[in-house]
Amino acid sequence: MAGIANDWLTPLRAEFSKPYYRQLYERMNYEYSHNTVFPPASSVYRAFELTPLSKVKVVILGQDPYHNFDQAMGLSFSVPAGVQIPPSLENIYKEISDELGCYIPDNGDLTKWASQGVLLLNTVLTVRAHAPQSHANLGWEQFTDAAIRAVNALDRPVVFLLWGAPAGRKAELLTNPGHLVLKAPHPSPLSAYRGFFGCGHFKKTNDYLVRCGLEPIDWQIENIQEKS
Repeated sequence: MAGIANDWLTPLRAEFSKPYYRQLYERMNYEYSHNTVFPPASSVYRAFELTPLSKVKVVILGQDPYHNFDQAMGLSFSVPAGVQIPPSLENIYKEISDELGCYIPDNGDLTKWASQGVLLLNTVLTVRAHAPQSHANLGWEQFTDAAIRAVNALDRPVVFLLWGAPAGRKAELLTNPGHLVLKAPHPSPLSAYRGFFGCGHFKKTNDYLVRCGLEPIDWQIENIQEKS
Protein backbone atom coordinates (compact mmCIF):
# COMPACT_ATOMS: atom_id res chain seq x y z
CA MET A 1 0.00 0.00 0.00
CA ALA A 2 1.07 3.55 -0.63
CA GLY A 3 2.01 5.46 2.49
CA ILE A 4 0.99 8.79 3.98
CA ALA A 5 3.43 11.59 3.24
CA ASN A 6 1.80 14.84 4.36
CA ASP A 7 0.84 16.42 7.70
CA TRP A 8 -1.31 13.44 8.65
CA LEU A 9 1.95 11.69 9.51
CA THR A 10 2.34 13.61 12.76
CA PRO A 11 -0.81 12.32 14.51
CA LEU A 12 -0.85 8.93 12.76
CA ARG A 13 2.82 7.97 12.90
CA ALA A 14 2.43 6.14 16.21
CA GLU A 15 -0.26 3.91 14.72
CA PHE A 16 2.16 2.38 12.22
CA SER A 17 4.28 0.83 14.98
CA LYS A 18 1.41 -0.65 16.97
CA PRO A 19 0.82 -4.42 16.88
CA TYR A 20 -2.65 -4.11 15.34
CA TYR A 21 -1.30 -2.11 12.40
CA ARG A 22 1.57 -4.49 11.75
CA GLN A 23 -0.94 -7.34 11.64
CA LEU A 24 -3.22 -5.30 9.39
CA TYR A 25 -0.36 -4.49 7.03
CA GLU A 26 0.62 -8.14 6.74
CA ARG A 27 -2.99 -9.13 6.14
CA MET A 28 -3.38 -6.51 3.44
CA ASN A 29 -0.22 -7.70 1.70
CA TYR A 30 -1.73 -11.17 1.65
CA GLU A 31 -5.15 -9.94 0.49
CA TYR A 32 -3.77 -7.88 -2.38
CA SER A 33 -1.56 -10.79 -3.44
CA HIS A 34 -4.22 -13.51 -3.30
CA ASN A 35 -7.56 -11.79 -3.84
CA THR A 36 -9.13 -8.92 -5.75
CA VAL A 37 -9.25 -5.99 -3.35
CA PHE A 38 -10.61 -2.47 -3.75
CA PRO A 39 -9.54 0.27 -4.01
CA PRO A 40 -6.21 -0.21 -5.81
CA ALA A 41 -3.37 -0.39 -3.28
CA SER A 42 -2.09 2.99 -4.47
CA SER A 43 -5.41 4.63 -3.51
CA VAL A 44 -5.98 3.23 -0.03
CA TYR A 45 -4.90 6.49 1.63
CA ARG A 46 -6.18 8.81 -1.07
CA ALA A 47 -8.56 10.65 1.27
CA PHE A 48 -5.58 11.68 3.41
CA GLU A 49 -3.53 12.58 0.35
CA LEU A 50 -6.15 14.88 -1.19
CA THR A 51 -7.26 16.46 2.08
CA PRO A 52 -4.33 17.27 4.36
CA LEU A 53 -5.18 17.59 8.04
CA SER A 54 -4.42 21.30 7.93
CA LYS A 55 -7.12 21.77 5.26
CA VAL A 56 -9.95 19.71 6.78
CA LYS A 57 -13.20 21.67 7.11
CA VAL A 58 -15.75 18.87 6.82
CA VAL A 59 -15.65 15.13 7.48
CA ILE A 60 -18.06 12.77 5.70
CA LEU A 61 -17.79 9.25 7.09
CA GLY A 62 -18.58 6.22 4.97
CA GLN A 63 -18.47 2.58 6.00
CA ASP A 64 -16.27 0.59 3.60
CA PRO A 65 -15.35 1.00 -0.08
CA TYR A 66 -17.58 0.02 -2.98
CA HIS A 67 -17.00 -3.66 -3.69
CA ASN A 68 -17.64 -3.85 -7.45
CA PHE A 69 -15.06 -3.34 -10.18
CA ASP A 70 -13.99 0.19 -11.15
CA GLN A 71 -15.94 1.91 -8.36
CA ALA A 72 -13.73 2.42 -5.29
CA MET A 73 -11.22 5.25 -5.54
CA GLY A 74 -10.22 5.83 -1.92
CA LEU A 75 -12.85 8.50 -1.19
CA SER A 76 -16.08 7.68 0.62
CA PHE A 77 -19.16 7.72 -1.64
CA SER A 78 -17.07 8.73 -4.68
CA VAL A 79 -16.63 6.82 -7.95
CA PRO A 80 -14.44 7.69 -10.93
CA ALA A 81 -15.94 9.74 -13.73
CA GLY A 82 -17.50 7.46 -16.32
CA VAL A 83 -18.68 4.93 -13.73
CA GLN A 84 -22.40 4.70 -13.01
CA ILE A 85 -23.37 6.81 -10.00
CA PRO A 86 -24.26 4.53 -7.07
CA PRO A 87 -27.73 4.90 -5.51
CA SER A 88 -26.48 6.41 -2.24
CA LEU A 89 -24.59 9.12 -4.10
CA GLU A 90 -27.61 9.75 -6.30
CA ASN A 91 -29.56 10.48 -3.12
CA ILE A 92 -26.79 12.74 -1.82
CA TYR A 93 -26.99 14.70 -5.06
CA LYS A 94 -30.79 14.92 -4.76
CA GLU A 95 -30.51 16.33 -1.27
CA ILE A 96 -27.91 18.90 -2.35
CA SER A 97 -30.15 19.90 -5.25
CA ASP A 98 -33.14 20.35 -2.95
CA GLU A 99 -31.14 22.35 -0.39
CA LEU A 100 -28.95 24.50 -2.58
CA GLY A 101 -30.40 24.35 -6.09
CA CYS A 102 -27.38 22.57 -7.57
CA TYR A 103 -27.97 20.54 -10.71
CA ILE A 104 -27.45 16.80 -10.50
CA PRO A 105 -24.20 16.02 -12.34
CA ASP A 106 -23.48 13.22 -14.77
CA ASN A 107 -20.62 11.73 -12.73
CA GLY A 108 -19.76 10.68 -9.21
CA ASP A 109 -16.18 11.91 -8.87
CA LEU A 110 -16.05 13.86 -5.59
CA THR A 111 -12.42 14.91 -5.89
CA LYS A 112 -13.58 18.54 -6.03
CA TRP A 113 -14.98 18.21 -2.53
CA ALA A 114 -11.80 16.62 -1.22
CA SER A 115 -9.70 19.45 -2.66
CA GLN A 116 -11.82 21.99 -0.74
CA GLY A 117 -11.26 20.34 2.63
CA VAL A 118 -13.96 17.67 2.74
CA LEU A 119 -12.36 14.55 4.20
CA LEU A 120 -14.17 11.66 2.50
CA LEU A 121 -13.19 8.94 4.94
CA ASN A 122 -14.41 5.37 5.09
CA THR A 123 -14.06 3.76 8.51
CA VAL A 124 -12.73 0.62 6.77
CA LEU A 125 -10.34 1.44 3.93
CA THR A 126 -10.34 -1.78 1.87
CA VAL A 127 -12.76 -4.52 0.79
CA ARG A 128 -12.58 -7.79 -1.08
CA ALA A 129 -14.38 -7.84 -4.43
CA HIS A 130 -18.12 -8.50 -4.14
CA ALA A 131 -17.86 -9.05 -0.38
CA PRO A 132 -19.06 -5.99 1.57
CA GLN A 133 -17.59 -5.63 5.05
CA SER A 134 -15.07 -8.40 4.30
CA HIS A 135 -12.26 -6.31 5.79
CA ALA A 136 -14.17 -5.14 8.85
CA ASN A 137 -12.63 -5.86 12.23
CA LEU A 138 -9.11 -6.31 10.85
CA GLY A 139 -7.76 -3.09 12.34
CA TRP A 140 -8.89 -0.39 9.95
CA GLU A 141 -11.44 0.90 12.44
CA GLN A 142 -8.71 1.54 15.01
CA PHE A 143 -6.64 3.39 12.43
CA THR A 144 -9.48 5.59 11.19
CA ASP A 145 -10.57 6.29 14.77
CA ALA A 146 -7.09 7.72 15.29
CA ALA A 147 -7.65 9.97 12.28
CA ILE A 148 -11.03 11.08 13.60
CA ARG A 149 -9.46 11.91 16.96
CA ALA A 150 -6.80 13.95 15.18
CA VAL A 151 -9.49 16.05 13.52
CA ASN A 152 -11.39 16.33 16.78
CA ALA A 153 -8.25 17.80 18.39
CA LEU A 154 -7.97 20.64 15.87
CA ASP A 155 -8.31 24.09 17.35
CA ARG A 156 -10.62 25.36 14.64
CA PRO A 157 -14.17 24.58 13.54
CA VAL A 158 -14.89 21.37 11.61
CA VAL A 159 -18.24 19.93 10.57
CA PHE A 160 -18.81 16.18 10.90
CA LEU A 161 -21.56 14.60 8.79
CA LEU A 162 -22.49 11.24 10.29
CA TRP A 163 -24.96 9.29 8.18
CA GLY A 164 -26.31 5.97 9.36
CA ALA A 165 -25.82 4.07 12.60
CA PRO A 166 -22.15 3.02 12.16
CA ALA A 167 -21.08 6.59 11.41
CA GLY A 168 -23.32 7.93 14.17
CA ARG A 169 -21.52 5.83 16.75
CA LYS A 170 -18.33 7.77 15.99
CA ALA A 171 -19.91 10.79 17.67
CA GLU A 172 -18.53 9.52 20.98
CA LEU A 173 -15.05 10.38 19.67
CA LEU A 174 -16.07 13.99 19.01
CA THR A 175 -15.61 15.91 22.24
CA ASN A 176 -14.48 19.29 20.91
CA PRO A 177 -17.23 21.90 21.48
CA GLY A 178 -15.90 23.96 18.59
CA HIS A 179 -17.04 21.41 16.04
CA LEU A 180 -20.50 20.89 14.57
CA VAL A 181 -21.74 17.28 14.52
CA LEU A 182 -24.72 16.50 12.31
CA LYS A 183 -26.42 13.09 12.20
CA ALA A 184 -28.94 11.63 9.77
CA PRO A 185 -29.98 8.25 8.39
CA HIS A 186 -27.79 6.81 5.66
CA PRO A 187 -28.46 8.04 2.09
CA SER A 188 -28.97 4.46 0.91
CA PRO A 189 -32.31 3.88 -0.85
CA LEU A 190 -33.19 1.64 2.11
CA SER A 191 -33.03 4.50 4.60
CA ALA A 192 -32.86 7.88 2.83
CA TYR A 193 -36.60 8.47 3.24
CA ARG A 194 -36.30 8.01 7.02
CA GLY A 195 -34.66 11.39 7.46
CA PHE A 196 -31.70 11.82 5.15
CA PHE A 197 -33.92 13.60 2.65
CA GLY A 198 -34.66 16.97 4.19
CA CYS A 199 -31.79 16.81 6.70
CA GLY A 200 -30.39 20.13 5.48
CA HIS A 201 -26.82 19.06 6.21
CA PHE A 202 -25.16 20.75 3.26
CA LYS A 203 -26.72 24.15 3.90
CA LYS A 204 -26.14 23.80 7.65
CA THR A 205 -22.51 22.98 6.96
CA ASN A 206 -21.96 26.05 4.83
CA ASP A 207 -23.88 28.30 7.21
CA TYR A 208 -21.65 27.13 10.07
CA LEU A 209 -18.44 27.59 8.10
CA VAL A 210 -19.45 31.12 7.11
CA ARG A 211 -20.37 32.01 10.70
CA CYS A 212 -16.89 30.83 11.70
CA GLY A 213 -15.25 33.02 9.08
CA LEU A 214 -14.40 30.16 6.70
CA GLU A 215 -15.09 29.71 3.01
CA PRO A 216 -18.16 27.57 2.36
CA ILE A 217 -17.94 24.38 0.33
CA ASP A 218 -18.93 24.54 -3.33
CA TRP A 219 -20.97 21.33 -3.42
CA GLN A 220 -21.66 21.51 -7.16
CA ILE A 221 -19.92 18.69 -9.03
CA GLU A 222 -19.70 19.76 -12.65
CA ASN A 223 -20.79 17.66 -15.62
CA ILE A 224 -18.03 16.06 -17.63
CA GLN A 225 -20.07 15.85 -20.81
CA GLU A 226 -21.57 18.69 -22.76
CA LYS A 227 -25.36 18.66 -22.75
CA SER A 228 -26.83 18.79 -26.22
